Amino acid sequence: MGFIDWQFLINTFFIALSGVPVALLVTIISLIVAVPFGFLLALSRIYEIPVLNSFAKLYISFVRGTPIIIQIFVLYATIPLLLNGLFEKYQIDYPIYEINPLWYAFIIFSFNTTAVLIEVFRSALQTVSKGQIEAAHSVGLTTTQAYRRIIIPQALVAAMPNLCTATINLIKATSLGYAISLQEITLKAKVEANFGYNYLEAYLDIFIVYLLICIAVEYLFKWYEKRLSRYKSAFI
Repeated sequence: MGFIDWQFLINTFFIALSGVPVALLVTIISLIVAVPFGFLLALSRIYEIPVLNSFAKLYISFVRGTPIIIQIFVLYATIPLLLNGLFEKYQIDYPIYEINPLWYAFIIFSFNTTAVLIEVFRSALQTVSKGQIEAAHSVGLTTTQAYRRIIIPQALVAAMPNLCTATINLIKATSLGYAISLQEITLKAKVEANFGYNYLEAYLDIFIVYLLICIAVEYLFKWYEKRLSRYKSAFI
């Protein structure tokens, strides 16, 4: 295929690959932030806790009903304004507009992922019979102990396929980080393509890098799911 600059494609592949640590860092931090919030808000939905349940429903509807690129633009424009107002109020001298986009990426993708995980955890927790909590109480376990020792291990097995999908979607969504100048895979490859208009090669590199990452993540989740399945068999 003469229309492809193979040398450029090979060289840019390694440049795109250098953006992988940033993409994975954003993914990991977003998941670390989103998992506890998602779990607690999932419980608020299951037990229909006033205010929190309504808040979770509204939050999920907002995230589901808007494209993630719009969420990125809105939050990227709103957060500096809020911080600027806050810093002015407390007379903090800090260059708000020089904050590394990586910090904005952590907030934006955590915001999006939390809403996704609320529904993942809610559906997984509902697969475990309520009778198991009552049985745990009858043998002297507290609700927290029952969740930690009995409910969560079983729910986690049910949640793994959806968690895998959510994680892979999050990794792919980091490609939109170029919109806030995040030095991730897409931005690095596109910057290289700008010099000679080798966009096809750059997009192929982006395609291959994300494909490799997602295959590796999917494999890890399947391996971990098999390990967790022993909990499921233990409770049958």
